Amino acid sequence: MTSKAVVSLTTGLEDPEKVTVAFLVAVGAAESGRQTLMFLTKEATRLAQAGVATATACDGCPPLSDLVARYAAASGRYLVCPICFDARRLDKSQLIDGADLGGTVPMWQWIGDEGATTFSY
Repeated sequence: MTSKAVVSLTTGLEDPEKVTVAFLVAVGAAESGRQTLMFLTKEATRLAQAGVATATACDGCPPLSDLVARYAAASGRYLVCPICFDARRLDKSQLIDGADLGGTVPMWQWIGDEGATTFSY
């Protein structure tokens, strides 16, 4: 069984419920001891900016800020598509802890030969 998980997220706060589900899956993997990477592309790249992931998607849903904090506490990492990031003219100095710019090659290097369980949102 692989001990790594990759959650690929393309959606940003235009669909906070989808973002919440992706974070719940990532938090669950990280808190259960898996090395976990969220690969943020398209509008999801905005979530890697300080102060952005603060929405609450629905009644009873945990606030995204709580999920981001739990993910960080469980050593979760983010790989943020640099093409998508630059296309949105985002500020590299505002990347949250655990976030690095990197594309598909660094993602595959992180996965390595042992593979990873993957989810895509």
